[in-house]
Amino acid sequence: MRKDDMDEDLKENIDEEEMLELIEEERRKAWAKKEEAKEEKRPFPKWLILLIAFSMFFSVMSAIPQTFSIPAIDFLITSAKLYTDEDVREYKQSVVVVEAGDSKGTGFAYTPGGKILTNHHVIEGEPRISVSFEEQGLYQAEVVEEYEDIDLAVLEVEAEDLPHLSLAEEADISETPPITFIGNPLRFIRIANEGEVIGKRDLKDWSKKVMVLDAPIYRGNSGSPVINEEGEVIGVVFATLRTDKEGKVGLAVPIDYFHEMNK
Repeated sequence: MRKDDMDEDLKENIDEEEMLELIEEERRKAWAKKEEAKEEKRPFPKWLILLIAFSMFFSVMSAIPQTFSIPAIDFLITSAKLYTDEDVREYKQSVVVVEAGDSKGTGFAYTPGGKILTNHHVIEGEPRISVSFEEQGLYQAEVVEEYEDIDLAVLEVEAEDLPHLSLAEEADISETPPITFIGNPLRFIRIANEGEVIGKRDLKDWSKKVMVLDAPIYRGNSGSPVINEEGEVIGVVFATLRTDKEGKVGLAVPIDYFHEMNK
């Protein structure tokens, strides 16, 4: 391009002093950009990191009551204490996790040859059922007896010398005895807890009275053995009920009914 062809509007006459000022200004701009880049690379201040950490901690803590109520946390603490009891550790060996389709519940072996007692509603209508012991592992189970009227069912696995619980001849609750029960509540496995039998109750559509338990029972406890002070099963947990007088209580099928049906 020839000089004569340059647009006159783009011409600018700059003297030496102005040129020096422009160079100095450009230096200042370059320095400012460099400092900006350093600020972007600089790590977060420690106080800001701590603030974020505390915020996340309190968010998690505030979410816990939505998942587990305070009583639910209490029952975990109680279970940890009971685990130091030698008898309870032995009882746990007989308690199984029952999985049937989307249903998960509890059961327990009551013979060394693989007979397992659970609730009928846990396995109802499911063709494939598995049970897992704490030490012996996983087994496929077959339903061999169904007692829908009292919400009980007997499963059987092919095994020998299994740990098992003894069944009481009858559920003696004349003196509101303390009890231990073990199950798989919420998302936990083989959680032991304690309570007491506070009486019997009539239920709609039931021809027999059921045991009422003052005990922390949750979803997944269905099929849990109710064990007396002698280490014998006197009942099987199957539901909870909210009452005006006692609040939320557990319900269990007295073992007497199983003996009557199993004769």
